[in-house]
Amino acid sequence: MAARVPEPRVLLCLAALLALWVAAELEAVAVGEAHENITLHCGNVAGTRGLVTWYRNDSEPVFLLSSNSSLPPADPRFSLVNASSLHIEALSLQDEGNYTCWEVLNKTRRFQVWLQVASGPYEVEVNISTTGTLPNGTLYAAKGSQVDFSCASSSRPPAMVEWWFRAPDSRTEPFGNNLTVSCFTLLLMSQNLQGNYTCLAMNMLSRRHRKVTTELLVYSPPPSNLECSAEMSPGLSMLQLTCRWDGGYPDPHFQWTEEPGGVVVGTSELGVETLNRSQLSDGKKFKCVGSHIVGPESGASCVIQIRSPSLVSEPMRTCFVGSNVTLTCHVSGAYPAAKILWLRNLTQPEVVIQPNSHYLITQNGPSSTLTIQNCSQDMDEGYYVCRAENPVGVREVDIWLSVKEPLNIVGIVGTIVSLLLLGVAIISGLMLYYSPVFCWKLGNTIRGQDMADVMVLVDEEEEEVEEEEYAAGQEQEEEEEEEEAADREELPKEISKHVHIHRVTALVNGNIDWMANGLQALQDDSGEQQSDIVQEEDRPV
Repeated sequence: MAARVPEPRVLLCLAALLALWVAAELEAVAVGEAHENITLHCGNVAGTRGLVTWYRNDSEPVFLLSSNSSLPPADPRFSLVNASSLHIEALSLQDEGNYTCWEVLNKTRRFQVWLQVASGPYEVEVNISTTGTLPNGTLYAAKGSQVDFSCASSSRPPAMVEWWFRAPDSRTEPFGNNLTVSCFTLLLMSQNLQGNYTCLAMNMLSRRHRKVTTELLVYSPPPSNLECSAEMSPGLSMLQLTCRWDGGYPDPHFQWTEEPGGVVVGTSELGVETLNRSQLSDGKKFKCVGSHIVGPESGASCVIQIRSPSLVSEPMRTCFVGSNVTLTCHVSGAYPAAKILWLRNLTQPEVVIQPNSHYLITQNGPSSTLTIQNCSQDMDEGYYVCRAENPVGVREVDIWLSVKEPLNIVGIVGTIVSLLLLGVAIISGLMLYYSPVFCWKLGNTIRGQDMADVMVLVDEEEEEVEEEEYAAGQEQEEEEEEEEAADREELPKEISKHVHIHRVTALVNGNIDWMANGLQALQDDSGEQQSDIVQEEDRPV
C-alpha cells in the first residue's frame, strides 16, 4: 500500500503555525562536512516524545520527515533517530540551511536548527618561484636571488592559510597568516633561509586542515678561482691530479681531459684523478673544467703541464781529513716537485744515504745538501749521486769527493820566505863580485845622499904647472897680436883652450876601499891629460 501524501490544506496550516511561533524557541547550530552524515536533535528534551515533524525553512516550509509512519520522508537520505532526531546521510552543500522540528505533546513546541555544511580544504597548492628543480623534485634557489611564495586551497568557507618555516636543526617559526590566500616575497636569499616551508590551510568551520611542506635549498657558486695541481703518490709510481673550486654549495662537478685532443681522463665531484706512468710524458698538459649548478654556464677551467726534473751540481769537491764538507744539488723545472735522494755510486751502489751522525741531509725548496762530517779517506772518498725523481722522469748527477791530508801552512810559508832570502843574498853577492861600481851607484841612489857629502880630491902639483903654462901662453898671444895687427883678418886666430879635468871620487860613509880606488883612477887620468896637452902645443897654428 502506497504512502499517503499529506493534503495541501494541512501543510498550509502548519506553515501558518510556524510563522506564528518563529521567535518562540532559541535556534541551535549544527555543523557538518560535505559527504559526511549528521544528526539534528529536536530540542534538548528527555522523556516521552510526542508527534515530531521536521521541516526545512526556505522561502516557505518544506516537509522532510514525520514520526507519523503514514507520512513517508521527502528524501531517502532522511531518517528519524530515537523518534525525534533528523539523521541526514551524505551531506551536500545544498543541505545547508534552517531546519525546524515540531513536537505535539499536550502542547505544541518548536525547535530550530541551523545547519552549516563545510567543505575542504582540498587541493592545497603551493607555488615557489625558484631557480630550478632537482631530479628528485627538490626546489633550489640561487644565493642573492628573489623568491615568491604563494599558497591556495579549495574550501568552503575559504580556508585560513598560514606559512611556517623550519631551518635545519631548528624549531618551526611562523611567517604570518591570511584568511584567504597567503603570498609573500623573500629578497636576497641567503644560506640561513634554506629549509622546509609549510603551507597550512585550515577550514575555520570544521576545523579541518591540510598542510603541504616544500623543501627549498639555497645554492651558491664558488666565489674563488679554480685551481689545478699535480702531486706524486706515496709510491712515486702514480701521478695525482687535483682540481679545487672552494666556497660553493653544493660541490661543483669536475672533468679532467688531456690537451690537446680533449681525451677525457675522468669525471667526478671530488676533482681527483690518478694516472700511472704509462699515461705520462714530459711536457704533457692536462685541463680541468669545473661546473656548478648555479654557476656560470661556461664554467671555469685551468691547465697544468708536467715536467721531468733537471739537476745542477758541482762535479768535484775536496775535503781534508777530519773536517766537514757540504755537497749541494739543485733541482729545476720539475712539476710535480721531485723527491731528492743521495746515494753512493761505488762503495754502496743504489743504497740511499740516510741521515745520521756522519751524514746530515737538509732540503730547502728545490735544493738539497749533504754534509759529511769528520771526513775519512777510506770511508768517504769517491762518487756521490744526487737523484731527483717524480712520476714523469728520473735524473741523476755524480759528484766526486776527494779526501786529502791537511797541509802544514806554517812550514810552507817559512820555506818560501827562506828561499826568497837565499835568492836575494845570491844575487847581491854576484852583483858585488862582478860590478862594484854599479853597486856603488845603486847604493848611492838608494841612500839619496846630497852633494854636500862629496869630498873632491885635486892634485896640487899638476894644478900649478897648468897655471904657469897658461900664463906664458897668454903673454905670447899678446905679443903676436901687436905685431900682426894688420894681418889679423887674414891669419887664423889661434885659440888655445885648456880644459881642466878633475877626477872626482866620492867618499861616502867612510868607505876607505872605495876612496883608494878613486885616487888611483884620478892619477891615471891626470897622466893621460898631460900627454894630450903637450901634443896640442906642438901642433902648428
